[in-house]
Amino acid sequence: MSEEIPEPPEGFVRSEARGPFSTHNGPYFHRPASEDGTVGQAFYALPRHANGIGLVHGGMLSAFMDGVLAQAVGLGTGLVGVTIHLSIDFLHMAREGDWIVGEARMTRATKDVAFAEGVARARGVDVVRASGIFKLMAKRR
Repeated sequence: MSEEIPEPPEGFVRSEARGPFSTHNGPYFHRPASEDGTVGQAFYALPRHANGIGLVHGGMLSAFMDGVLAQAVGLGTGLVGVTIHLSIDFLHMAREGDWIVGEARMTRATKDVAFAEGVARARGVDVVRASGIFKLMAKRR
C-alpha cells in the first residue's frame, strides 16, 4: 500500500498546526463541531499505522482517541485538557486502507478536571470506545 491518501470523508478537512507527536502520527482531518459539542476527527490508515498483519495498531488507535477526547474537552471548557486517565475498549479491527473516524463529546467538567467519551469507527463499525479524564490548564501564551 502506498502513502497516498484518498479524499477524506465528507465534511472533513486536513488539520494543520498540530503538535509534533500528532503531526508525526497523522495526517489527521477534522470537521466542525456539531451543535451538541460533538467533535470529529479522522485519519486514513497507512502501512505505518498498522502492525505486522495489517491491522491498525492499538497504540495508534489509543493516541488518536486521546486527541479526539482532548479536543472535545478543549471545545467544552476553552482550556487545555491534559490526560490523567484514558480507558480504551477495543471492539473490532481496523485495517490498512480504512478511514478511521472518531467522535467525542465532553460529558462533565469541574473547576479542575473534565470528562469525555467517544468512539471510533471504520467501515461503519465501532472499532474503539474510549473515555478519559483531563486535568484542565490555562492555554500557554
